Amino acid sequence: MRRTMSRRDFLSTVGAAAPLVAAPPEKRPNFVFIFTDDQRFDTIRALGNREVHTPNMDRLVKQGLAFTHVFTMGGTIPAICAPSRAQLMTGQTLFHVHRSIIQPGDAAGSQRPFTLFPEALHQAGYATFATGKWHNGPALFNRAFRDGAAIFFGGMSDHDKVRVFDYDPSGRYLKENARTGNAFSSELFTNAALQFLKNRKKDKPFLLYIAYTSPHDPRMAPQRYRDLYQARNIRLPANYLPQHPFDNGEMKVRDELLAPFPRTPEEVQEHIASYYAMISEVDAQIGRVLDEVERSGEAGNTYIIFASDNGLAVRRHGLLGKQNLYDHSVRVPMVIAGPGIPKGRRSHALCHLMDLCPTICDLARVPIPDTVEARSLKPQLNNPNAPGRDAVIFAYRHFQRGVRTDRYKLILYNVKGVKTAQLFDLQKDPDERHNLAGDPGQAARIRELKALLQQRLREAGDRTDLDASDWTV
Repeated sequence: MRRTMSRRDFLSTVGAAAPLVAAPPEKRPNFVFIFTDDQRFDTIRALGNREVHTPNMDRLVKQGLAFTHVFTMGGTIPAICAPSRAQLMTGQTLFHVHRSIIQPGDAAGSQRPFTLFPEALHQAGYATFATGKWHNGPALFNRAFRDGAAIFFGGMSDHDKVRVFDYDPSGRYLKENARTGNAFSSELFTNAALQFLKNRKKDKPFLLYIAYTSPHDPRMAPQRYRDLYQARNIRLPANYLPQHPFDNGEMKVRDELLAPFPRTPEEVQEHIASYYAMISEVDAQIGRVLDEVERSGEAGNTYIIFASDNGLAVRRHGLLGKQNLYDHSVRVPMVIAGPGIPKGRRSHALCHLMDLCPTICDLARVPIPDTVEARSLKPQLNNPNAPGRDAVIFAYRHFQRGVRTDRYKLILYNVKGVKTAQLFDLQKDPDERHNLAGDPGQAARIRELKALLQQRLREAGDRTDLDASDWTV
């Protein structure tokens, strides 16, 4: 007897036999990475500083997740920004980028393989474009990015006369091909970024990397931003000192010689006012970028990441520069905004700036390179209350080492054989004013933190023996 096929059976059969139409792959997100130079963690109005004017950084804070405890690892050279940027790009520790990127000819250290996160994104089909400061050499720039404009190879420059290159596929970047920018540095780099956003090909996701040179000195903000601040009205920081209480090993570095000792209150106020003016200037340019992303129609599929390479003392603890391990120099601002990111929230998890490298790969759905040592912040993006690292470590050259937990920070110095220790209870003393290292009741805590520091240094590739009389080995 012949069976009559029902409509349901017929459709099921046809569907099973018919070739399947593949669903379009999920669209990869875009990235706009905004990077400032020498901006301290506490210089955003929306995060608590009522003296500084940062309407566009505030805008980002409202749109995304602000990380309040992000730290650089320090530096093996006085130009802290070079190793900081190398760590960001590779997700490798300070001691490994020192030997493979910062000083590739270092015979004492083995050459370690690495993949830069823009390189990983390019291999996954991203268009990669950069403008602004690049402090790790032309060859690595071209390895990281496949396009760019107004590229500055160097550490610092006159903001009105910055010498820049446009992208050279050969990677040679001959001096005769450099040009002098026709606008203040932040505006110059923003113009290049906006041109990319307006003219880019729409068939690829993109990574736009904007590395500003502000607020790095020379602090020469246009007058309209200087007018926002009256030096006499600037409050002295709680940890202001006329002079650092002891030799930290770097008291005569360029940054510290920009002003005489002792540091006077009036001078401190002038420096802070000019620093804030530079931050307000770059903030205005960040606003132009945010506006263009919104106009582009891509805002709903674009992550915007804001951070800085390191902090700056600006007269705290009697110091001017960043060649130290206090929070004002190793702690930086960071905000991530975009699809699925909690808005207007805070994460207090301890993390390193280099953790952005695997985080971006995670957000792009790109495999994290095997050479990455950092940790993705995806748990915190999913849940701002998720815990971070139990501790972060720091180093500066061969004479400063430090470790920080949620509550305590231990800094050890070995300067010409003279050892000094500082212990701060950050819960009671966030400005790091009261050194507890001389308190006999803290001896066990110091031993515990020192052991933790030694362990984490070895894990990170540092050969320093904290008990040795000489840390130069």
